[in-house]
Amino acid sequence: MSRWIYLLKRVLMSIPVLILGTTITFLIIRVGPLDPAAAIIGPSGNPQTYQAIRNQLGLDKPIWVQYYHFMINLFTFHLGHSWVINSGTSAYVLILQYAPRTIWLGFWSVLIALFVGIPLGFYAGMNPNTPSDYLASFGGIVWRAMPNFWLAVILLSVLSQSQKFFFGFDWLGWLVHTNVVGPPDLSHLSNPTNLLAAIKKIAPAALVLGSSSMGNEMRIGRTAVLETINSNYVETARAKGVPSRKIFWKHIFRNALIPLIPVITGEAFILLGGSVLVETVFGINGLGYLFFQATIQGDLPLIGALMFIFILLLVVVNILQDLLYTIVDPRVGYEET
Repeated sequence: MSRWIYLLKRVLMSIPVLILGTTITFLIIRVGPLDPAAAIIGPSGNPQTYQAIRNQLGLDKPIWVQYYHFMINLFTFHLGHSWVINSGTSAYVLILQYAPRTIWLGFWSVLIALFVGIPLGFYAGMNPNTPSDYLASFGGIVWRAMPNFWLAVILLSVLSQSQKFFFGFDWLGWLVHTNVVGPPDLSHLSNPTNLLAAIKKIAPAALVLGSSSMGNEMRIGRTAVLETINSNYVETARAKGVPSRKIFWKHIFRNALIPLIPVITGEAFILLGGSVLVETVFGINGLGYLFFQATIQGDLPLIGALMFIFILLLVVVNILQDLLYTIVDPRVGYEET
């Protein structure tokens, strides 16, 4: 089976998942307690205005009619317009306005997790039962155990009063002056000063968001290396006199990456779930914040559009994960996956 046929099969298999996910989303937002008409008219509205708005929004139609239009619009990528947050504004416009901040946050959180978690885990695995191994293992457990919302609040408090906690070190004025709370300025990133300010502004939130995945990668990476260095093919390579550096890159590194693939791709799940809390605490005002505001204000089209995008992203990540398995581990054939 060619890789393209394998990819096509995975795409076709993901369609029922996408349909089920959007159906559950519809049931939650249409049958649940959210009432956009009440959010639009406010507490001072009268029953006649309330009913008129419900008629205008189509909420008075049978539930199956609403479901049909909801699914058709989403699967044809007609995401509709906001009802409450910015009435009449296209969901595309709002998503494009808020998405760059979430992408910027996600990029640095994944980068921190990959370039801190995996190297520390591999280093601990290559040097077992040493002080550095104990320190890395303990750090991975601590980072994994701290909830995102708790760590975000603590880090926000500490950095806001950094001169008190860090013996006079001023985080706000270090390198470039920035606040701890607020969205990063992503305009003119070609300017080194603006780029540095945007990185510094997102760093605390990225550290919080990437902490859970970083701890997982450290622990799983250490275990994977320990299992690999004791395998028969590594012992055989050592007996043949293969240099240690070559053994690591050719045999240990690639095989130890296999159990890390679901952890790395699973960072997309952490990004989607954790960004709502982290963006709210740090005032990033990205897609997580937009989703939170749409939920509490009952903006049904915007909730549906964002959930559809989130579900679609997770389906794509799962397909990518299956493909990565076949690339990293040649023993996994297309017929077997």
